[in-house]
Amino acid sequence: MTWLFDSHIHLSDPAYKHSMDFILAGMQRLKIKACCVSMDNTNSDQTLSLAKKSSLVLPFIGIHPENACGEDDCGDSQSYSHLDAMVSKIHKKHEEISGIGEIGLDPTFADSKEDYKKQIYVFETLLGLAEKYGKPVSIHSRKSLCDVLEILSSFSLKGVLIHWFDGNKKQLRHTIDLGCYVSFGPVMIYANDKQSLLQKSDPSRILVETDGPVSFSRCFEQKSAQIAFIPSIVFCASKLLRKSYDETALMLYNNSTNYLGI
Repeated sequence: MTWLFDSHIHLSDPAYKHSMDFILAGMQRLKIKACCVSMDNTNSDQTLSLAKKSSLVLPFIGIHPENACGEDDCGDSQSYSHLDAMVSKIHKKHEEISGIGEIGLDPTFADSKEDYKKQIYVFETLLGLAEKYGKPVSIHSRKSLCDVLEILSSFSLKGVLIHWFDGNKKQLRHTIDLGCYVSFGPVMIYANDKQSLLQKSDPSRILVETDGPVSFSRCFEQKSAQIAFIPSIVFCASKLLRKSYDETALMLYNNSTNYLGI
């Protein structure tokens, strides 16, 4: 049985805390590893602690664009104490981490142009560290994909995932041409537009994710995403790509290990 990877999940989120032993046992049984992304410094420490508990958890640390303006720094465009702390953490922990993320841009979390500029500065700083240490990155690009892709073109990165890809077909071609991976999650099972994007993607650049604990509708009945959803996503992808489940699982294994550099 081929190992599967949830390429983007917030496994260190408090929503999973009380069922973690059960989740880890299920991951072992289903043969699924998790790229556990982080939101900020505190959550990154939680991710690192969780990774010490199980080798199935691949820790990604970083600052989500929602938190680019640190808790103590809002209103002061020159203050980056939270970023300084993250930079120090990555320097110290670079041998322990599997990647850097969740990082990126999102104008919906910016109240002004200065806030968005701060997101860009935080994003570029963390991309620079990923380049320095040869780490893959997991990127948030809601309503900012063009800006993200333009910034990425200035860096030489080992592995880049545009998680929960939500661009159009032209942007998909540009993303693939830059050598990025794109991931698809539970919504693909019932969303025709996501199914069409998957079919237009280069098979060697496709990954799957849950983005848990995000909730999903339709067949998932607004339940928080669980790693156990991954086989269903793989099954859906296999039908869309006209491959067997085993062929698709092997393709995704190869894609995931190439992305992670393992």
